[in-house]
Amino acid sequence: MAAPLKTHYKEKIAPELQKELGIANVHQIPALSKVVINVGVGEATSNKGVVDKVVSDITLIAGQKPVVALARKSVSAFKLRKGLAIGVKVTLRGDAMYYFLEKLFKVVLPRIRDFRGIPETSFDGRGNLNIGITDQTLFPEIDYDKIDKIRGLDITIVTTAQNDQAAQSLCEKLGLVFIKKA
Repeated sequence: MAAPLKTHYKEKIAPELQKELGIANVHQIPALSKVVINVGVGEATSNKGVVDKVVSDITLIAGQKPVVALARKSVSAFKLRKGLAIGVKVTLRGDAMYYFLEKLFKVVLPRIRDFRGIPETSFDGRGNLNIGITDQTLFPEIDYDKIDKIRGLDITIVTTAQNDQAAQSLCEKLGLVFIKKA
């Protein structure tokens, strides 16, 4: 069964965007391409077990096993050796992406204290949105009693939009709230 957000996009949002943006070709309508979840694990240089805990947390959050990112080169100032695990990332596409975004927009972001919306400056100029979450316990799958440390995660929503305005219109129609400029 398709994700409800995906069905809503195909039936309502895509035709609205086509009319709003004046697009003739249906393949040029802004759409979601992928969602990348990334967690930097800097303390892995001193504690090897941290990466395993982060992998299990991100697996619960994303519903998909993440890839461990390794250091490409050694940096003595950071006590970093080439090949050392320094991060965890997972890329979601298709229905998994839509299920994750629906959970993010409807459950996680409203749990943030004093949440008024995502800043419009979070776009990168190419139609992609970057969101930083400071606490992984905002996700309902994470049991607060079983975590060792509160960690943040970066979420990048990659769209096919050509500019930030089209991407913002897409995200607003999907249910994401933005802070308007004064």
